[in-house]
Amino acid sequence: MADVDDAPWLTILGWGESGTEGLTAASRSALEGAEVVFGARRHLRLLPPLAAEVREWPVPFADGIPQLLAERGRRVVMLVSGDPFWFGAGTSLARDLDEREWRALPSPSTFSLAASRLGWPLQGCTCLGLHAKPLTRIRPYLQRERRLLVLVKDGAAVIELAGWLVRFGFGASRLHVLEALGGDGERIRTVQADTSLPDDILHPVAVGLDVAGDGPVLPLTAGRADDWFEHDGQITKQTVRAMTLAALAPTPGERLWDIGTGSGSIVIEWLLAHPDNQAVAFERASERAARAERNARLLGVDWLEVVEGSAPEALGDRSPPDAVFVGGGLSETLLDTLWQRLPAGVRLVANAVTLESEALLSHWHQQAGGELLRLELATAASIGSRRGWQASYPIVQWRVTR
Repeated sequence: MADVDDAPWLTILGWGESGTEGLTAASRSALEGAEVVFGARRHLRLLPPLAAEVREWPVPFADGIPQLLAERGRRVVMLVSGDPFWFGAGTSLARDLDEREWRALPSPSTFSLAASRLGWPLQGCTCLGLHAKPLTRIRPYLQRERRLLVLVKDGAAVIELAGWLVRFGFGASRLHVLEALGGDGERIRTVQADTSLPDDILHPVAVGLDVAGDGPVLPLTAGRADDWFEHDGQITKQTVRAMTLAALAPTPGERLWDIGTGSGSIVIEWLLAHPDNQAVAFERASERAARAERNARLLGVDWLEVVEGSAPEALGDRSPPDAVFVGGGLSETLLDTLWQRLPAGVRLVANAVTLESEALLSHWHQQAGGELLRLELATAASIGSRRGWQASYPIVQWRVTR
């Protein structure tokens, strides 16, 4: 911990396009008493004359952290956009500091300003920070008649976002383009996604989105229809997938290993369960690995890590997961490796369709416990002029907690 006075040496100060006019008395006092002020170029241009040293924060952002820490013990102000801890820089800054070294003085966030301009109840809006993330992450939130507030990088990103809306079937959505909110250059324009967009959109910019269109809406629960996923037949089918996800039981922030991912349907649904979830998919076939990556990107969970290779060799020295699904490549060696490597409390679900893999799961169930289920499904199909039940291959599923 730093050897500092009782008062924090660093103030993370929320800053907006209105400059000092939008500051509280406490924020003004911190700025006026600072010895060093850091900020991005667009923030520094709004500063009044100060006695402090003024330093531009470098790009990429992480390069500025050592410079900031080198000023430990002086009175330092770091200017960040709006509310530092709502899609802001506060989290990155506080990560390297003791909690007694810093304080945060927020200003209204871009989300708050956007909602107040549009007259939208903020609690009813979905707020997304996509200024440094792929815009396809908007896909799960495209629900008709929903309102989204989206932070984007620049004008080019607004045009790209409109293109994705058209591609996903939501070109009828209205985009409220919100530039420089709170500043002298504030401007708000409304256009439809499938029409020509302005070519003079300036940074900083956010988008208010009224979702409309006839595109397919991604269901909220596990067991999405198979046609949501590009596949070559190697896919855990919808009903079995729903039961498998129920057995895996994802909760926020957990990590899954999906071994033999195929199309990625299981692991993608795991990630769709909560935006903080993480996952690694292992797939020995390069075509299928690439397909799983494409599916993840187009369904808005591009942070899926896909590892091409066979398990257990491909598992490497990764940190242990919270849950494991084995959908392909089931073997005695794999199960033995997992059982030795996984810590207590990890949930393991394995599906088998062949007699050989069924026998393997039966053996492990006898040795290690858990639940062993046989899932038999049939669908109504035509038999001449009548109907009958057409059975699918039965699935044997082993569920166990290590």
